[in-house]
Amino acid sequence: MSQPPGHDETVRLRADGAADSRPPVEPSRPLPDEGDTPEPQNSSPADREVDDTRPVPRDWLSGAPEQEAVQTTAVAEPVAAPAVPSADVPDTDTDTGTALFLGADVAGGNDGDGPPPTATDGAPGSPWWRRRAVLVPAGAVAVLAALYGADLLLSSGDVPRSTVVAGVEIGGLSPAAAAEALQSELGDRVAADRPIAADGVEGVYSPTRAGVRLDAEGTVAAADDQPLNPWTRVTSFFSDREVEPIVAVDDSAVADELGSFDAQLATFAEQVDRAPVDATIAIEDTTASVVPPTDGRTLDREGARDVITAALTDEPEAAGPLELPVEVAPVQVEAAEAERVLAETVEPALAAPVAVTGGADGATAEVPAEAIAASLTFTPTEDGALTVGIDPAELQAALGDELAVFGTPARDATFEVSGGSVRVVPSVDGTGIDPAHLAEQLMPVLDDPAPRSIAAEPGPVPAELTTQEAEALGIREEISSFTTNISNPRSGENIRVVAAEVDGALVLPGETFSLNTFTGPRGTAQGYVPATVISGGELSTAVGGGISQFATTMFNAVFFAGLEDIYHKPHSFYISRYPAGREATVYEGAIDLQWRNDSDTGVYVDTRWTPSALTVTFYGTKRYEIESISSERRNTREPAVIEKVDDGDCIPQSGVPGFDITVTRVFKDLASGAEIEREDFRTRYNAEAVINCVPAPEGEGGAPASPSPGPEGTPPAGAPASGGRRPGDRRPVGRRVR
Repeated sequence: MSQPPGHDETVRLRADGAADSRPPVEPSRPLPDEGDTPEPQNSSPADREVDDTRPVPRDWLSGAPEQEAVQTTAVAEPVAAPAVPSADVPDTDTDTGTALFLGADVAGGNDGDGPPPTATDGAPGSPWWRRRAVLVPAGAVAVLAALYGADLLLSSGDVPRSTVVAGVEIGGLSPAAAAEALQSELGDRVAADRPIAADGVEGVYSPTRAGVRLDAEGTVAAADDQPLNPWTRVTSFFSDREVEPIVAVDDSAVADELGSFDAQLATFAEQVDRAPVDATIAIEDTTASVVPPTDGRTLDREGARDVITAALTDEPEAAGPLELPVEVAPVQVEAAEAERVLAETVEPALAAPVAVTGGADGATAEVPAEAIAASLTFTPTEDGALTVGIDPAELQAALGDELAVFGTPARDATFEVSGGSVRVVPSVDGTGIDPAHLAEQLMPVLDDPAPRSIAAEPGPVPAELTTQEAEALGIREEISSFTTNISNPRSGENIRVVAAEVDGALVLPGETFSLNTFTGPRGTAQGYVPATVISGGELSTAVGGGISQFATTMFNAVFFAGLEDIYHKPHSFYISRYPAGREATVYEGAIDLQWRNDSDTGVYVDTRWTPSALTVTFYGTKRYEIESISSERRNTREPAVIEKVDDGDCIPQSGVPGFDITVTRVFKDLASGAEIEREDFRTRYNAEAVINCVPAPEGEGGAPASPSPGPEGTPPAGAPASGGRRPGDRRPVGRRVR
């Protein structure tokens, strides 16, 4: 056997067969310290520190003839495990080099001299990063990460996958293509007019007039951010990603403020809003009945805006009118309270007259049931009660000469117009029974059974409006006047009746005049006749038709007097005999004309009627020079053409185009003519349809009669009728002086 190579002629191999550059480990056994237990001689190699490398001849590595590998004396000989005989295992004594490499793999174990056995991947002895429990998840994560990155890279710059805007799929499109698709599918839908409704009141909202449009680019920008969340990207393969469309308002597209979003809602709200009407009692002659209460309502404008905006991308015909929210204002007095007052007080009060005796000579007179009915008042209270009272002025007016036996009635100061000037007609005090004192005495006996009587002492009766009070009102000159022409005799008759009612009205400083309140009911009992009205956008016939001409004439007197306009409503379509944008319509119980005397002096109303003309003149103290400026007519709308079967009620119409117009009232200083302020009145007229009345087809009767819609502003079917003329409520502002 050859000599073992020197230290520099050998290399050491690691357990995996690679050369180890570390210097050999010299095994040494430390001397036992005192008290230590000597190491057992039969301890196993595992219990001893061993060198894990094996010397190998360098020339063997370089291809030289094999030499027997020998252990240096410094290396402790490990105790070999018992070998298992095998025909396939070479003799390690004669094939040392081969055994170095086959070692554990071939021999099936570690002989103590060779490298330790190499662990199989996933076996408990392998490194942690090579175990199957680590490799499989790590590989899956790597694959998913690669797929995530590829998906993110491929979709970069496009709208995220499965993105849907109001039913329009734009996922995967470029921003430009997505915006084009949205504009094509939703642009016209957003711009389409929308029918709206609120508690039975219908109207139309126009996005185009309001400058509302689809912001396609903004919508795409809001949807264009690629989601980084891996789960979101995975779920996008199976579900849609909904994105709300963005709607913009182009202020430059709004023709005027009348067409803005808020202005359209405000116009619609005028038809929807109504004050609560408490239950009360209406009296016709001496017959009383309960008027049911009606809750008030107000259009919820913020809620209406949200409803309209949310529906802009829906098909306009999809579900009928958009139902806008309203806020309900409850009444104070319920029907049960009015029924109680009717049974306990009103019906007994109207059952019989009340006898009045007084004076030294024992004169007697009678207060008839009709006078009691005309003077009763009904006032709601905050606690829900309905209180009954008697208006002394109405009682005196209703009695007339009934109490003349007790003296001479007083006469209020009044005004007389002659030759364009006005003067005060002095008041005259009277003697007799004071109406206020008489009203106080009547109240306790109203619910007594017949016969009923009271005693009253005559005395001086002062005028309600004295000469001094009338002169202090400053009514000394004409402050405005306006005239309209009368063309229809039946309408002219109604105009004559209402003009006579209002003639002599006195509106004190700070008071508000209401035409409906001042005149009370306008029915056949008051002398009104059927005449032409506008009903549902068409001409029709109703009792009291033509009163709107009086309202228009008075409104213009208000306009040029510089008085405050509280409420007026133009006609739904233009009537050529009135100044465009400077006219008004009324309807009992629904549409009123109201104005306030915002001056420091009184206003006296003088009316003059002829079969061909009506003039309304205001007297007081002139404050301003008023100029009226009208804009050009704009947004012209052509009328529709309608053919109606002539069933006897059809009224043909020639049609009038609709348009928008603004009238400006300019206030100027009387002395200098300098402009003080301006006030705009904006009006939108619908087109009046062309209606052709055609005969029914031969052999067929006319179409069945259907309920005709009421005149402009008529309450919906089922709404309570007007409470009628209630003494005490009839003229809360304004009075008639003769």
